[in-house]
Amino acid sequence: MSNHSNIMQQEEPAIPTIDPNDSKKNAVLENIQQLGQTVIATSDESNILCLTIIGQIEGHLILPPQNKTTKYEHLIPQLVAAEQNSKIEGLLIILNTVGGDVEAGLAIAEMIASISKPTVTLVLGGGHSIGVPIAVSAQYSIIAESATMTIHPIRLNGLVIGVPQTFEYLDKMQERVIRFVTNHSNITDEKIKELMFKTGELTRDIGATVIGRDAVKFGLINAVGGVSDAIRELNKRIEEHKMQQKGVLQ
Repeated sequence: MSNHSNIMQQEEPAIPTIDPNDSKKNAVLENIQQLGQTVIATSDESNILCLTIIGQIEGHLILPPQNKTTKYEHLIPQLVAAEQNSKIEGLLIILNTVGGDVEAGLAIAEMIASISKPTVTLVLGGGHSIGVPIAVSAQYSIIAESATMTIHPIRLNGLVIGVPQTFEYLDKMQERVIRFVTNHSNITDEKIKELMFKTGELTRDIGATVIGRDAVKFGLINAVGGVSDAIRELNKRIEEHKMQQKGVLQ
């Protein structure tokens, strides 16, 4: 009997193969989970950074886990990175938000307005409450025909001390919002106040809901359109920005 039958041939252990795309896929998954982004400002795959602002804008207070939120501390570093990154030539901000923290929303709007690169906002679904200043903060704004924007006075949640200083604070905060919106859109001070303090339209509140074409008619938004319109407008502005930079350098 041959000895070969008693000897078990040992197979060499297989060397695990490392897919170089795995780390990239994991990074993309982490960006989706943590920031809601598939492309961040350090990406070299596109010259456009797309920021999404959805659900409720979370500011100084952490909202319940069942709430869909956009955390402003996630957006601010991305805006700073986009401004610094030479590969990012333009920003597309897509909104479908119910509003949220007033100061956080204004902070985001101020940062978008101060970006030196071409910016376009697109309102899909809704851009309500403090989402209105964010919607008008870009160089050009577009709204979907079926999208809505709710304009109402500033409100505070929780304990409110009934002293004159409290109402003065609310009034000043409201003036900040109105001033920002009128400075970054074509709506007049009188018109936005008329919409803000309108009665009878909202069941449990004062204010008004503006739909697509009405937002353009009132001068709040520049045009009605969709994603392709927003990208087309942004690319046009990127090319114009490049031409201006060449002219300055020459």
